[in-house]
Amino acid sequence: MFDDADNFADIFRGGLPYCLLIALPILILCTPAALASDLQVQRMAQFDINGVSLGCRASAISLEAKSLYTWSTGRHCVLARLLDISVNDFNKIRQKAGGLIVLLPNNLLALSDEAKEQVNALEQAMLTQAVPVPVYFSAPNKYLEQIVDDITHTIDDNGSKKQNDTAIAQLFLSISANGYQVTVSGANAVANKNSKISVIQGELLSNQYVPKRMEGTDDYNNLPVILITANLKTFGIYNDYPLNADAAILMGLIELFSKLHSVISTTPKYRLVFLLSESGVLLNFQGSKKWLDDNVVLQNVEFVLCLDTITQSLAYNQQNVMYMHVSKPPKEKSSISNFFKLLKLAAGEHVENVTVEGVHKKINLADTQLAWEHERFSMKRYPAFTLSSVKNPRSPMRTSMFKDNEARIISQTLTSAKIIAEALASYIYNIDQYAGIFDGHIEINEEIIQPYLGVKSVLQNSDIKDGFEKYLKNVKIIYDKPDAREPDFMFYEGHDAKLNVYRVKPAVFDLFLTFVIALYLSIVYFVIQYFPKFYDVVSKFTKAEPSTQLNGNYSERVKTKVN
Repeated sequence: MFDDADNFADIFRGGLPYCLLIALPILILCTPAALASDLQVQRMAQFDINGVSLGCRASAISLEAKSLYTWSTGRHCVLARLLDISVNDFNKIRQKAGGLIVLLPNNLLALSDEAKEQVNALEQAMLTQAVPVPVYFSAPNKYLEQIVDDITHTIDDNGSKKQNDTAIAQLFLSISANGYQVTVSGANAVANKNSKISVIQGELLSNQYVPKRMEGTDDYNNLPVILITANLKTFGIYNDYPLNADAAILMGLIELFSKLHSVISTTPKYRLVFLLSESGVLLNFQGSKKWLDDNVVLQNVEFVLCLDTITQSLAYNQQNVMYMHVSKPPKEKSSISNFFKLLKLAAGEHVENVTVEGVHKKINLADTQLAWEHERFSMKRYPAFTLSSVKNPRSPMRTSMFKDNEARIISQTLTSAKIIAEALASYIYNIDQYAGIFDGHIEINEEIIQPYLGVKSVLQNSDIKDGFEKYLKNVKIIYDKPDAREPDFMFYEGHDAKLNVYRVKPAVFDLFLTFVIALYLSIVYFVIQYFPKFYDVVSKFTKAEPSTQLNGNYSERVKTKVN
């Protein structure tokens, strides 16, 4: 058997080095195991507004994954579920950790009111400050769920046994624990030099006024103006599109009042102007600012009606209340005061028993961030107000990306649209009581609202533009672009990225592995060094064994014959 050892060794002398046979087990032991590869994640939004940097300011991650309860240094990337993270946890992570990967829940609608409130508070905290560490969001994923459970339960189990186990047992538990290395690769977060905000405007004008408008006669120019505005939510805490109920109501009002304007006998003597912008509270209503700066001063403005979060995205303890926000209390018999009374009358007649409340908040000229869009118009001396389902301008509902049940949103949107439409119609037709104008064949229904709930942009899909051009006159799209030297706003690229997770061992395992490799190499060294002596001993033993066996067999045969 051992005589063939030289032939076996000739194989390695021919080209395969001895070191490969020795190093191969070490390489296999040190190779990390790929657990999950190319998982799609989205980086937290990054943008600048009025010279203030907000959102996530970094993108690259190549760190050891730790749970929300075990991370300690900037060399750790925290991997946690959204529902486990509090505002205090997030503030600590943004100051000391190396990164954060958030696993979104499967069903937000099934959460309790307290959990929804926590999610909204956390979302607001993320959006109102600069985050120097990379933050990524992942859709529900079973592999990441297992990893979060592993890095959390392992530590919990070790901690619970810490008092009962010996030091050696705790050491082996630390060595045997699984670790994970996470890397995120994607485009670097660079400023998008082509950043722009789209603003589309149109005017509802019946056919009888079109010639007069073209001629510029006084009959047209002297008509009182009612301006209705809304904003599209195009981004939030991450790059997604929520249901745009404000834009849906705006488009619904356009379609409804176009039917009244199509009949000469019901044509109101008002110019209804509609404005839809891709900015909102996050961008400090830059679209309205651009529109006011580029347009000539409007004459004979009755009021400006702004729609802002007319339905709540992820509601908790919501009451059927519609708030009218104003910069100063309206005077008695003013246009805003009269409309407020009609709004309360229309809300009271509704089956949902919606109430309307007025909220007064002065404009803080020292604050660069406006509370409501109507403040842009109020500073230009236009009577303006905002209709919203939230009372506090700092409510996280206004910027939330998390959607409520779609059926509930549609129901709330229909209710709000009917109340606003009835009040607006009563105002322009000078009706002091509830008339039910939009009952019957021109009632507000789901078919009018639903197609516009999912709109993403004025430019990305043509639903908005087609709707404006179908029902309105003087349709125009303007663009607000950041100044090259002192930009008012700036967007950044690099939202989508890929997450890779590798199974690794903790740092203490490296020390343990060093001793194991040293022991392994020592054994290999001594085996090679003393193999000739071992070979000689074994050879002598194998050569002497046949004669000993032969002599023993011969003695037994002699004894047998004698007997």
